[in-house]
Amino acid sequence: MGLKPILFVPDPLLRKMASPVEEITNDIKQLLDDMAQTMYDAPGIGLAGPQIGELKRVIVMDCSRDEDGDELWQMINPEIIQIAKETTTLEEGCLSIPGHNADVTRPAWVDVRFTDINGTEQQMKAEGLLAACVQHEIDHLNGVLFIDHISKLKKNMIWRKVLKEVRHS
Repeated sequence: MGLKPILFVPDPLLRKMASPVEEITNDIKQLLDDMAQTMYDAPGIGLAGPQIGELKRVIVMDCSRDEDGDELWQMINPEIIQIAKETTTLEEGCLSIPGHNADVTRPAWVDVRFTDINGTEQQMKAEGLLAACVQHEIDHLNGVLFIDHISKLKKNMIWRKVLKEVRHS
């Protein structure tokens, strides 16, 4: 299989709700491997199924720095089960909105339940960049983009630039 083309806004698939994965088949495992390869190649730190046109509740992430070695997370049907009351603001970007970043405020930590590639139920507590990343990717599974979390003014500025870029490509 290998690299998958990444969808860019305003592709309507990016606004659709992804469906739960009912069974972990070889196709699902291959999809997750292809997504990881695509994410690393982009390069990015996260990728969700809808971003490559797969409306399945699957995400991959790796927020490690190069010198730390890979810390690849491949999650099936991830769900946030607890969030921090306190918030933190980090700059976010998105492979589906290339070249555009904005500060996004999110819960400082989250507990996430998911199924791993071997079919084992897992739970993780994510903080810092990993927390922002997992929330960002789970948002994609629900048709939500990071620009939906910023002020209307900033969102409209990014949206106008994106649409202008689309018209000129």
